[in-house]
Amino acid sequence: MNDFVYFCLKVLIVAFSLMNGKKGWTQQKQYQIRTIAFYNCENLFDTIRNPKTYDEDWTPNGAKRWTKEKYEQKIANLARVLAQIGREENPNMPAIIGVAEVENREVLEDLVLHPTLRKGNYGIVHFDSPDKRGVDVALLYAKDHFILQNASHHTLCLYDKAHSGKRKRIYTRDQLLVSGLLDGEEMHFIVNHWPSRLGGQKRSSPNREAAARLNKKLIDSLQNIHAKAKIVSMGDFNDGPLDTSIKQVLQTEGEAIKVLPLGLFNPMEKMDKKGYGTLAYRDAWAIFDQLILTEAFLQQEFTSWKYWKARIFQKPFMVQSDGLYQGYPLRNSNNEPGFSDHFPVYFYVLRAW
Repeated sequence: MNDFVYFCLKVLIVAFSLMNGKKGWTQQKQYQIRTIAFYNCENLFDTIRNPKTYDEDWTPNGAKRWTKEKYEQKIANLARVLAQIGREENPNMPAIIGVAEVENREVLEDLVLHPTLRKGNYGIVHFDSPDKRGVDVALLYAKDHFILQNASHHTLCLYDKAHSGKRKRIYTRDQLLVSGLLDGEEMHFIVNHWPSRLGGQKRSSPNREAAARLNKKLIDSLQNIHAKAKIVSMGDFNDGPLDTSIKQVLQTEGEAIKVLPLGLFNPMEKMDKKGYGTLAYRDAWAIFDQLILTEAFLQQEFTSWKYWKARIFQKPFMVQSDGLYQGYPLRNSNNEPGFSDHFPVYFYVLRAW
């Protein structure tokens, strides 16, 4: 079955299911569908030593023995995943992809130009962050569907407790804000990779709460301009949907019906409560990779882009099949490039046409 026929069938199925929930509809409607995704790429480094960052492990002579062949396999693995996200309902590759743990623009160019992704015709938004390892966040956008209008990066300034009267700077990733038109409709995306849990969850929580405040400030600034701004805050938050940074600082709701005007909806919360995860540690699953949407995506009508449903993307080829970590995401090892230690997340938007 070719992609066009598959897509038409899916559109009819979606339309039928929506019609069943709407009494009084006298004619069938057709729907456009787009996929929006996020993926932590886990150490997407090139093989070249950067003297400004701590990337020496990711070189041919470094601890990871990171050769050209391994790098190219890593690119191929990531391209394979990204090309398939959301294809269960949408024959097209994602229109928007947020990514984390990428070293520079060059690795992103290699990724989008890989034969598996090339036909997606992706543009790149990337800025260097002050992270000491040199990893950044970025946004890939399908140029056939998204027109870039503005992009900016916002630094989170953190300091640890005073040592001998002097506070030490904690360097972390910037938050990336991208605005543009998704098939003619304005939309904003914030890509995040919040501070890690180094030192323990409790001790490090204030750093992520500070990241959440910066995130909320960016969202509020956009909503002050337009109360119905459609904003997606996506990323690896290093916290789950019920942690303080997400639930109390961002003030998210896990049920769409409870989201107030100007509020935030987190579709990952229900998945978290059911025990699903995007990463695992000591056999405990957690959802650190999240997609948080403003209330504007939850309108009743489909005259503009509307949230449909969210998912965690997990295929057998992305999963460790044996050994101590059987069932975990198939990550890099010393001998073989994997995919990532995270599963990607995504959601669909629909609108009538």
